[in-house]
Amino acid sequence: MKNDAMSKAASPESPEGGRRPTGGDEGEARTRKFFAKHKAQAVLRILRGEPLEMVSRNLGVTAAVLSGWRDSFLAFGTQGFAKKTPMQEVETKRLNAKIGELSMENELLREKIARMEQNRPLPLSRSKR
Repeated sequence: MKNDAMSKAASPESPEGGRRPTGGDEGEARTRKFFAKHKAQAVLRILRGEPLEMVSRNLGVTAAVLSGWRDSFLAFGTQGFAKKTPMQEVETKRLNAKIGELSMENELLREKIARMEQNRPLPLSRSKR
């Protein structure tokens, strides 16, 4: 009898044991999008002392996601929930300008190579030294 109970508890078909915190089947899992306003409200609930796990279950997001929201909120305020932080925005603009410069430089070099090849084509065979 005791062996039957133990084997039953250890079997994969058993309803006992570990469960997913959000519950439901894997097929039911879906990604929810939250606006900055809702993220801020969730973070404020946590900062006011409401348990992270309870807020997590209530919203249907993982504790790790909520912790990330909290860290972003503490570092950047509500701007932390924007797609890009202000620092990322500045870096993106700088890198886009650099891409433009390099693209123009490549285009000019290709044109220069084409002109040089028209006047003096490169030899097809190696030099015979």
